[in-house]
Amino acid sequence: MEKPLAQILAPTTIDEVIGQKHLLGKGKVLRNLVKKKKIFSMILFGKPGIGKTSIAQAIVNDMGMPYRFLNATINNKKDFDIVVEEAKMYDGMILIMDEIHRLNKDKQDLLLPCLESGLITLIGMTTANPYHAINPAIRSRCQLFELKDLEKKDIEEGLKRALLSPSMKDITFDKDALDYIVKASGNDLRFAYNLLEICAVASNKKMVTKEFVEEVNHRPVFFHDKDGDGYYDALSAFQKSIRGSDVNAAIHYLARLLEAGDLESIFRRMSVIAYEDIGLANPSIGPKVMAAIEAAKLVGLPEARIPLGTIVCEMALSPKSNSACMAIEKAMEDIEKGDVGSIPRHIRNGSPDYKYPHNYKGSFVKQQYLPDRLKNKKYYEPKDLGYEQSLKQIYERLEKLQK
Repeated sequence: MEKPLAQILAPTTIDEVIGQKHLLGKGKVLRNLVKKKKIFSMILFGKPGIGKTSIAQAIVNDMGMPYRFLNATINNKKDFDIVVEEAKMYDGMILIMDEIHRLNKDKQDLLLPCLESGLITLIGMTTANPYHAINPAIRSRCQLFELKDLEKKDIEEGLKRALLSPSMKDITFDKDALDYIVKASGNDLRFAYNLLEICAVASNKKMVTKEFVEEVNHRPVFFHDKDGDGYYDALSAFQKSIRGSDVNAAIHYLARLLEAGDLESIFRRMSVIAYEDIGLANPSIGPKVMAAIEAAKLVGLPEARIPLGTIVCEMALSPKSNSACMAIEKAMEDIEKGDVGSIPRHIRNGSPDYKYPHNYKGSFVKQQYLPDRLKNKKYYEPKDLGYEQSLKQIYERLEKLQK
């Protein structure tokens, strides 16, 4: 069986990897590790089609170490047992694992001691957010590396390589056709390779035109054109429309994003909006957004539009407050500047001088919580909006009691 073009073009060394210069460029971390023939357990995370598998394969090829490839979902515990035994035979082995966020407890229990001892060096791959989706015990034993979105020039470079492949020797693409493929790819190189190959095989002519590629491809192009009204512009417009309380615009941009089919990006952006833009003005919106996301995951597309459309309407019409978001931003700025001070002795762990608020009337007792150098610092500035109005009243009353 003939291999797909994307597999034929898969890089065999890190020098052949397209994009990800922040990890593989001269003097960058992964290149230096490979150069020194010393690799550590890691997790590569990012969107589909941007090079996670390619980088993992290129690393093991350059390292020249024995390795095995497993999928956390497909491969069973027996497959993992075999890898452990092989690792013992070789006195160490690299395990490339796809879908690592789906690793169940039995496989984790088997893998953890091998990672701890160094018997197995893990290269995990996932499209999920590892800080949320991956077991903390696994995550703490791995260095996390985020792969960045490929750029237009990266996709163009990949297509140039593809057209030099022996399987493409009898066919050419006009410039408009290649430009269309670049835009339609959504910066997913694997998709670009697949579309190029399908068009090459399906065409009866030696020159493939843009019109023919359009016949083959049914994926909306305008979402993915970073130079025009692109996908990330649509995500930005979606958030700004909700923030600006324009329910019609919010629904419009949701529809655009749904047409592109990338539910994960919609989910992430909605979760951010709930806490960044609506926040304490309507704190119930966070759980409601998560419930709508779970419902959308359960029913999938196209029905996912129904719970998402419902919650987006509520988000747009909800009162807005960024006070909590601004408070944590100000606090983080102090931390980054080193403006912290010592924790007051009476609230340190086990201090006999601590006054337990529940032992006092109204569950309140006057005592200092911030370090001396920050004791008069105000991070939180409440707003007179929605639910936060009541929080403001409580905040102001507590401030008076502390004086």
